[in-house]
Amino acid sequence: MATVIIKRLAKSPFVLITVLVTLAAFFFTPRSPFKSFINYTQQQRLFTAEELALYNGTDDTLPILLGILGSVFDVTKGKSHYGVGGGYHHFSGRDASRAFVSGNFTGDGLTDSLHGLSSTEVKSIVEWREFYFRSYTFVGKLVGRYYDSEGNPTKSLKGVEAKAARGTQLLEKQKKEEAKQPGCNSRWSQGEGGEVWCDDGFPRLVQRPLEIALTGKMSKRCACFTEDQLSEPGLEVYEGCDYLSKTCRV
Repeated sequence: MATVIIKRLAKSPFVLITVLVTLAAFFFTPRSPFKSFINYTQQQRLFTAEELALYNGTDDTLPILLGILGSVFDVTKGKSHYGVGGGYHHFSGRDASRAFVSGNFTGDGLTDSLHGLSSTEVKSIVEWREFYFRSYTFVGKLVGRYYDSEGNPTKSLKGVEAKAARGTQLLEKQKKEEAKQPGCNSRWSQGEGGEVWCDDGFPRLVQRPLEIALTGKMSKRCACFTEDQLSEPGLEVYEGCDYLSKTCRV
């Protein structure tokens, strides 16, 4: 069979030339170090913190990498942001997960520790990781807090993801609870300040029941209550606002 195919190719010089050119291109096209790096990292390369630090954008021959929750991404296509002088350069060559929500881009703020963060803050960092999976190339894992020396998730990573999932559940529950009591209308202008009002009912400040679990802090929202609800416990009249006023300055 092979002999027959070769004979047919020999009778068709144009086909033979095409095959030879294709083979030559495959075997003799130079492979760049960068493409070799990409092929290698697609096998989920494991990085140490010291290795990851080499890819911080200061060496033009290397791609720019960053870590978040132990996942490492190639952000070279965003070099104007992640390279030297870029607004996000502080994220390059390290896992600075905490800084994605803390806004502390110096010293101890550039850490992967999420200790003390609330459910919503942890949820936000997990969402940032999802953004990088969608927008950039995943190239490996950082050995340390979130992945062990074999690339397996640690208890810390599982705890972070569980806390983020809990935050999502609490947030959905809070939205459903608040939907039962309509919120106030509001507006603000630099000249006149702010005001809240209700088309039906009267504005009152009320505690968000799940806010402490979500953010670690207490907060209130403005909701509209009918007159027969105003005696319910926990309702607060805005300072300087009449008891039955439908509009209050804030």
